[in-house]
Amino acid sequence: MLSSVAITEDANHIRLLRGLAGLSWIATAVLAHSSPLSSAFDSSFRVVQGPSNVSVAHRLGQPALRWDTFHFAHIAQYGYVYEHERAFMPGSPMVMRAMLGLMRVLGISSSEDLTEFGELLLGAILVAFTCNLLAVTCLYRLTIHHLQCPTIALLVSLLSLLPSSPATLRIVPYTEPFFTYLSYQGMLFCARSQWMLAACCFAAAGTFRSNGILLSGFIIWGMLVEPYFAHRKTSPGRVVYTIYLVSLVFLPFVAHQYIAYRDFCLTSVAPAPWCNRIPPSVYTYVQAKYWNSGFMRYWTPQQLPNFLISAPVLVLLLGYSVHHIRRALIPRLQALLSSRTHISKTKSSRSTIGSLSPFLSPSVAPHAIHAFIFTLMLLFTAHTQIVLRLAASMPFTYWAAAWLLVEQPLWGKRWVTWSVVWGAVSVVLWATFMPPA
Repeated sequence: MLSSVAITEDANHIRLLRGLAGLSWIATAVLAHSSPLSSAFDSSFRVVQGPSNVSVAHRLGQPALRWDTFHFAHIAQYGYVYEHERAFMPGSPMVMRAMLGLMRVLGISSSEDLTEFGELLLGAILVAFTCNLLAVTCLYRLTIHHLQCPTIALLVSLLSLLPSSPATLRIVPYTEPFFTYLSYQGMLFCARSQWMLAACCFAAAGTFRSNGILLSGFIIWGMLVEPYFAHRKTSPGRVVYTIYLVSLVFLPFVAHQYIAYRDFCLTSVAPAPWCNRIPPSVYTYVQAKYWNSGFMRYWTPQQLPNFLISAPVLVLLLGYSVHHIRRALIPRLQALLSSRTHISKTKSSRSTIGSLSPFLSPSVAPHAIHAFIFTLMLLFTAHTQIVLRLAASMPFTYWAAAWLLVEQPLWGKRWVTWSVVWGAVSVVLWATFMPPA
């Protein structure tokens, strides 16, 4: 990564952020618990938990049992039983099982089996809460490294307390709290050139979400691309080491695919239809079969409301990523590729680009590229509204929001207003089992 002047974090900022993160978690939990559960759109959680279950764990975990949490909890209980469950990585179910086991050892849980949904969810919720506290301070440190300003880092971190999907990020054992923290921490390790630690964090993130494989791009950028910009030679050993680290990041996804291939293709009497495809991916098969995911499949008139709901986040990510690529990355590429450019001139150009605005810092480039590619993938190949959940895992989202507030104050205030209003509405929709999920 680009070298930068070390700027010390403000201890008061850290204390403030941790306190506010705790308060925001409490506010989200209170709003979810006080929502009109009696008028829930889907009462599946009542059927599963049963009307007679009035334990404390049941009451605390009740708002968490919505949407994909059913799948995570079932996998935690019985393993991968049904074909469609292969769309989910094992990270969240593993956390549920591990925490329930720990609660038993500590004598907190009296459950003798895994059928108690409340206790199964409660331990994972506590881990999600911890990840939230760690993520906000990690984002603060990461922002100081890239944007070189504690005040902006504080602003960015405060904006992260207004996510577009507070419920899934804070109070439920979804993939988002775990994936977000591990992504931030891996990116921070990349910024510090601690590549092995970064690869381990990204691999751990990949056990929660399949898009964790995209995080390998930060390692490739830091180890191979950035030295090229700096006119430093890359040794064959460094290339081999990069391949090794990237392989570690891919390992959870590949292992998940292989286990499914073994179960459905090698040991099954009647191999699944996807077994003969190249590559034989259960993930793409079940996403297409059960969720109708695929290029432009979601672009139907019926889904227009979901596109409109997602529009603020999509526009923000695409707008800032294109702005950074045009104003910061492309000039660096032009300077690099120019036959008349010498190393000294390149350094001068790089310094000039970075000094225009902290939001055009050259070290933000891999984040801009990642956000641009990932946003397009969500826009054209997925259920687009999940960007509301996944945007939190990208620091770039909150850098973009801070960029709006600093350089386009009117639009920045509109973003904050939308974040507050939509955040509250989305929690109520979540608790009452209403879309979007």
